[in-house]
Amino acid sequence: MNAVSMPGTGYFQDRNITTRYRIEGSGPTVVLIHGVGGQLDMWDPIVPHLSDRFRVIRYDLRGFGESTRVKGRYEVGSYIEDFASLMHHLKVERCHLVGQSLGGIIAQGIALTYGGMIDRLVLSSTIGGVNAEDKAFLRERYLKVRDGADAQDHFDRSLEVYFSPEYLKAHPDAVLKEREARRDIDPECFAAAYRIIAETDMVEDLHKVKSRTLVQTGELDRASPQMAKAMARAIPDSRVVIYKGLRHRLVAEAPDLVGQTIRDFLLA
Repeated sequence: MNAVSMPGTGYFQDRNITTRYRIEGSGPTVVLIHGVGGQLDMWDPIVPHLSDRFRVIRYDLRGFGESTRVKGRYEVGSYIEDFASLMHHLKVERCHLVGQSLGGIIAQGIALTYGGMIDRLVLSSTIGGVNAEDKAFLRERYLKVRDGADAQDHFDRSLEVYFSPEYLKAHPDAVLKEREARRDIDPECFAAAYRIIAETDMVEDLHKVKSRTLVQTGELDRASPQMAKAMARAIPDSRVVIYKGLRHRLVAEAPDLVGQTIRDFLLA
């Protein structure tokens, strides 16, 4: 194993963009891609379920965490190429891929663009097969962010979208910690990334995905169950899991259940 692919935290620079990444465990590689407003730390609750059998790579998307806060318009294609460049740097030729929310959109694009690299694919609480009503809902949320609502404001308005009532009641300190972490998010980067969520739908191309795929979401995550079923219908070798009583942030709400489900899928 070369030095850059050893366990630990590293920084990779390419095209004037620095990407923070972290590697844990050993075995077949699984890459985790977080959602808008997140960073690699969001995966902390499920990494222990994976790192005893897999080499887990997670990284901060451009605009978030300790990666470069790129200004201007964001495109899915740029995120796809960021992934490809990092994998080349880390000498990863093939991997499993897990993407949450925005990360799930990026993961769909990766599977369509670099399908030969992807063994198994997990799409978690993400976007695909959006109907007109939900497209309008996402557009409205994007416009509020674009027109000045910062990441903390968005988080406050989204508490009941992200988390189940039971989680909010049982984990007030965790919710407060995440809210405070969003104080550091660049509002321009946040809006640029959120536009991708509001305007991207790859469902018509998902029949081209060759990877065995798990599509998962929370039962209470607004339109996500409908979208999860639409994506699973489109992807030839796929299955869908809808978690009873959960909403958008599956990794936080039920880390043991979700981590074990992903682990079992990757090992099956």
